[in-house]
Amino acid sequence: MPVGNITRGTTNANRLRRVDRWIQTWPALRTTSDPLVIDLGYGASAATPVELATRLRKTRAEVELLGLEIDPERVTIAKKELSRWEKEHLITSDQAQGISFARGGFEVPVAKNRQPVVIRAFNVLRQYDEPEVQAAWDMMVARLQPGGVLVEGTCDEIGRISSWIAITTDGPQTLSIALKLDTLEVPSIVAERLPKALIHHNVPGERIHEFLTALDKQWLTHAPLGSFGATQRWIATAQGMKEAGWPIIGNKSRWRLGEITVAYEAVTSGR
Repeated sequence: MPVGNITRGTTNANRLRRVDRWIQTWPALRTTSDPLVIDLGYGASAATPVELATRLRKTRAEVELLGLEIDPERVTIAKKELSRWEKEHLITSDQAQGISFARGGFEVPVAKNRQPVVIRAFNVLRQYDEPEVQAAWDMMVARLQPGGVLVEGTCDEIGRISSWIAITTDGPQTLSIALKLDTLEVPSIVAERLPKALIHHNVPGERIHEFLTALDKQWLTHAPLGSFGATQRWIATAQGMKEAGWPIIGNKSRWRLGEITVAYEAVTSGR
């Protein structure tokens, strides 16, 4: 039996674009001999799995995408949607090829015991209790091939606010935040969309709270740069965080996208 609970399943096209373009950069995706990607808990539509496959194939043309859902009705719906979209020429045959759907949960069942290079589990664990998170992580990570990554996070309904944790066999590595900049008041708006492992720790005295407070301060400090555009303001914000001693990973090429990534150990209470 699949491991996990049936979640609400709400989804929207283009909702996960911010995390998808981050996944495109994962090193093992380019080098693996088996570019299998899992979209776990994709919801009530095939839209976001198809989008993920399409985007990742810009990095690796041979990517195969398996969407997993506990609810068998959602699996049936996704299969019918994929077939219909192909027949109606909403997607090409090349886009549809190598995309499949099956029933499954955190145990990540894959035929012939193949190991995925990426597992994306978005807007899934936010509907669980925090004590359940580590066991789910462990189960999914155990299915990864060497060099693979579990990308677990959450976002708002239209994808303007997003955050995720990258988890490997060595444990959680980074926290990434990605925001729509031109309407942004303060970066800490992401607090309501933090992954389950962090969301309840955004209180004074905890490291994630310190990080978001520092991020807001940098954003407000560099407000004058807003006259040159929100992107320039965000780049200066990320650079300011780095200069302040936060272990920021990445450079301007990522910051321009409204992203900032920090070493996970810097935002956990155990630091």
